[in-house]
Amino acid sequence: MQILDLPFGVTDWSTVAGVEHAGTTGVATWRTRQFGPVRVRMVDYSPNYLADHWCQKGHFLLVTAGELLTELADGRTFSLTPGMSYQVADGAEAHRSRSLGGASLFIVD
Repeated sequence: MQILDLPFGVTDWSTVAGVEHAGTTGVATWRTRQFGPVRVRMVDYSPNYLADHWCQKGHFLLVTAGELLTELADGRTFSLTPGMSYQVADGAEAHRSRSLGGASLFIVD
């Protein structure tokens, strides 16, 4: 990732409108900012959230609250709690998110 031609800026995430994305169960609320080719998001998963797709996009993801269960298409599952993160490249390993009690995330992709 290259970050070019981006002056210093501050984002007050409380002023960024959320957009709801339905999962197979539950809902994900995304607050998104786009900086050239870089997308930055604050995402909140409702309790009992399960993504409705296997994601192939690369991300840097940090859990800020709650617990995130990340399942890989090969069957491995990872439990992430606040302060834990993962990183994956575009097209590297299909993954999907689940949260039993809800979770908040900071994601760069």
